[in-house]
Amino acid sequence: MKLVKTGGTAVFLGLDLGTSGLRSLLVDDTGKTIGAAEAHYDVSHPKAGWSEQDPQSWINALQATLAELRANHPNEMTALRGLGISGHMHGAVLLDSEGAVLRPCILWNDTRSHAQAAKLDAADKVRALSGNIVFPGFTAPKLMWVAEHEPEIFDRVATVLLPKDYVNFWLTGRMCCDLSDAAGTSWLDVGAQDWSEALLQASGMHRSQMPELTQGSAAIGTISEKRTAELTLPEAVQVAGGAADNAAAACGVGALSEGQGFVSLGTSGVLLAARDSFAPMPASAVHTFCHAVPETWYQMGVILAATDSLNWLSRLLEQEAAELAASLGDSISAPGEVRFLPYLSGERTPHNDAQVRGAFLNLDIASDRVDMTRAVIEGVSFALRDSLEALKSTGADLSRIIAIGGGAQSAYWVELLATVLNLPVDLPDKGEFGAALGAARLAISAVTGKDPREVMTPPAIRTTIMPRTELVAAYGAAWEKYRASYPALRSLK
Repeated sequence: MKLVKTGGTAVFLGLDLGTSGLRSLLVDDTGKTIGAAEAHYDVSHPKAGWSEQDPQSWINALQATLAELRANHPNEMTALRGLGISGHMHGAVLLDSEGAVLRPCILWNDTRSHAQAAKLDAADKVRALSGNIVFPGFTAPKLMWVAEHEPEIFDRVATVLLPKDYVNFWLTGRMCCDLSDAAGTSWLDVGAQDWSEALLQASGMHRSQMPELTQGSAAIGTISEKRTAELTLPEAVQVAGGAADNAAAACGVGALSEGQGFVSLGTSGVLLAARDSFAPMPASAVHTFCHAVPETWYQMGVILAATDSLNWLSRLLEQEAAELAASLGDSISAPGEVRFLPYLSGERTPHNDAQVRGAFLNLDIASDRVDMTRAVIEGVSFALRDSLEALKSTGADLSRIIAIGGGAQSAYWVELLATVLNLPVDLPDKGEFGAALGAARLAISAVTGKDPREVMTPPAIRTTIMPRTELVAAYGAAWEKYRASYPALRSLK
């Protein structure tokens, strides 16, 4: 059964395909939230350093969330006109000539291809063309690993899709990839915004195995009749190209122009700056990617374990992460003596080191869980300071940032981050402003033809947290000690 559109206000769906779950957000044509639904799925770790997922779990989650939205908002769902999707980057979904999935998707946080990444990164012109270091989590080295270790599968690969693009393919039958997601594959010439024959050849791939490139704010097609009937949706719902998760989050907070940016305290940590021009500096380990809107780029420093570090400590101490954070109070004091290096899964910016691992330093017999919690939150914040310095080296200039993600709910952490970065940190009003909203905004632009900058405006700010000026120098000195700890730790491997 298909729904028939009514004459009311048009509504749009933003899907945020995360590592652990899918969030579906229903909004009106102004971006105001109507309703939301979530469904979760598992990540498989069959071997140390491996991280995989069955793409069917994403489809199951999509079906579940849309069913919930139909049940809770039946009238509004009849007015659905467009859908956009944000997705976790770098994943490798391998399809055969019939469009069937050949193996589980290899995810962004899978490090098995570190040797292949190093080999590709050292190849002639790879950094210059891609604008980035080839990190082990990127897509191209994953295919090199498959070629070496699963040749019978590699020989059958007709197309490689990124996670969100597989969902779009399931919905529309079209194999497309937006530029913001394609930029994280090591196959895209990020400056020219096109697949690079040289990069493809360097990793043993062919242009015929690549999906069609598109802008994230452009429509790629409509949901097929088959899927429309399966999902009980109105006819002719258009699908936008969508975006990589951080590009979508930037669309959600209106970070599209030079000087605008955000910090995300999620599973991983991100410090992102929008750029008006292409200004790569691969040696900084800063990612330089195309944005989800035309003629715009963004750069970001990425740390692999942000709230994941606190969650790790929570498991060890058998106490909820929120309770650990609350034990610190709402306001910071001087830096702690215990130091934590948050390299639990290796690190990206600025070290590009998949092999380094985390550590506590300066533990004392009197150290307790409060000291360890403070050290973890400080260590993550110092790692983000590393990213800020790396961004500055490329010419990015942030005078303030918006904070999003679960860690931004901690007043202590936000004040600490403002002080460590020495930047005002804006906290948005309650509401949606992340990747799901960014994906919905891309759908609004794709369907209505509105200029993305008219649609993707910054949120209202609830409060601004200023750096504690009397503590900036102390935290600067503590960061210097933190920064000096990495080479010493690395030498012990």
